Amino acid sequence: MTKVSTSMPQSVSVRIRAMYPQLSAKEQQIADYILDHPTEIIHLSITALSDLCECAEATIFRLCRRLNFQGYQALKIALASEVVHPLQNIHQEISPTDDAASLADKVFQADIDTISDTLQLTKANAAQLEKVIDTLVKARRIEFYGNGGSGIIAQDGYHKFMRTGIPCMYHSDSHYQVMSASLLQKGDVVIAISHSGSNKDILEALKVAKDAGATIVAITGYGKSPLVKLADYSLFTTSRETAFRTEALSSRLAQLSLIDLLYIAVSFRRQDETVDNISKIRHSISLKRL
Repeated sequence: MTKVSTSMPQSVSVRIRAMYPQLSAKEQQIADYILDHPTEIIHLSITALSDLCECAEATIFRLCRRLNFQGYQALKIALASEVVHPLQNIHQEISPTDDAASLADKVFQADIDTISDTLQLTKANAAQLEKVIDTLVKARRIEFYGNGGSGIIAQDGYHKFMRTGIPCMYHSDSHYQVMSASLLQKGDVVIAISHSGSNKDILEALKVAKDAGATIVAITGYGKSPLVKLADYSLFTTSRETAFRTEALSSRLAQLSLIDLLYIAVSFRRQDETVDNISKIRHSISLKRL
């Protein structure tokens, strides 16, 4: 009997996102169908699904095993528990009649779930994470790109990484992004933040950066996106959309957590310089206080 790995995320959708970049094209097609039609899947036989996806039943079974399920039936059972008794309904169903305490409970729980799901996704993608950390530690220069709400995350990345002693900068303006990207070279790294992974301005700047020889690290919510295809390495967030919060908005805390993770990991590898810089920064900031 095949046991489910304790390091594998338990949610079917999170498992799929964790494995998505490593799946074959046909497996990704099946995965897309599962993500887009979860309620339908629990009523479909493996033969019916193979017909809909125009693939062999063996391919579906192989996908299930790669997701750490014993087979298609086990996947359907797990999916049914999420569809029929979705835990996220506890916090998603916000009502105008909710009192302040109920709203607080639902909003905070949504944020907790977003960070928890992203943690499981990141742990399942640990090999990629290690490569990103190694690349950042060796970087000649690091730049953070993000537009709109993602620009705030890019600024936070710059705010943290300046302490490491690695020259860095952030740009939330598309013109500055492409201008700065043209001046990059081999050994430089761009961390691009885009929940959708399809922001045209970001993609244009990254193409310029890549042509200049820079390494691209993506922080995004979608494994099958133009950003992931362009990036050398990708880290993923996962979040849930509610009536008053878009999926992209909910992902902000997860993006910040990934930036924190990368900063701490790089700081440990550059401990002496980072500690010295933190001391200098604390002294300079103290001059701003009464």
